[in-house]
Amino acid sequence: MRPPSLVAPCLALALLTTLPLPVLLAETVTVFAAGSLSDALQTIARSYEQHTPDRITFSFAASSTLARQIEAGAPADMFFSADVTQMDNLQQGGHLLSASRTNLLGNQLVIVTAADASTTIHGPEDLARPDVTRIALGDPQAVPIGVYARRYLVSLALWDRIAPKVVAMENVRTALAAVAAGNADASIVYKTDATILQNIRVAYAIPPDRAPAILYPVALLRDTTHRGAAQRFLDHLATDHAQSIFRAFGFVAPAPQAVP
Repeated sequence: MRPPSLVAPCLALALLTTLPLPVLLAETVTVFAAGSLSDALQTIARSYEQHTPDRITFSFAASSTLARQIEAGAPADMFFSADVTQMDNLQQGGHLLSASRTNLLGNQLVIVTAADASTTIHGPEDLARPDVTRIALGDPQAVPIGVYARRYLVSLALWDRIAPKVVAMENVRTALAAVAAGNADASIVYKTDATILQNIRVAYAIPPDRAPAILYPVALLRDTTHRGAAQRFLDHLATDHAQSIFRAFGFVAPAPQAVP
């Protein structure tokens, strides 16, 4: 017979070792991500959470806004940016676990109008026409989509003619909404965003070899309090399953360089 003095400790140990491990190990990972990733990432997270005790929460906004929040000490475990500049700035400031950084996705620029717009646009030169009076862009000085668009238009020597018409918006989704509502004649947005509103028409798909290469880098943050769980989700984003979801939303493999 087991000595009575050992029964209680052994029973406690037995109960502890038979508790469901997912309850003990579940963590919540906070991901700061560019707004253009919202639909794809939420779809991936819902699938991911069915097979892991971890939970994924998101804060979606312009990459520049999120980077400023991280610099100010906002609690986050992962940053998924729509351009390399914001990620570079955080890396130089010592905010990243640099070894975790990777370029995960690419995208394409398109010019859009409202589906029922009377203005017809066949290419970037048409944005300079007098009948095109308002062009909604993500802030060209800060928001990645606006920075990309400005860089593209500068390369065509069109920016100076178009700049007076530009209405700077908070992010790509608000620029898109302005066009859909008829408050702007056109916008330059990511291809992946052009399909989210019914009242939007892609007027011109900008050839990737004529535009800045669009990269989406992702990295863990140095101050993450859930490093293991964050790394597991980051690893999952590179799996065939997650990549197939990104492709279904229009994302492509990353270009080899950030600038052509």
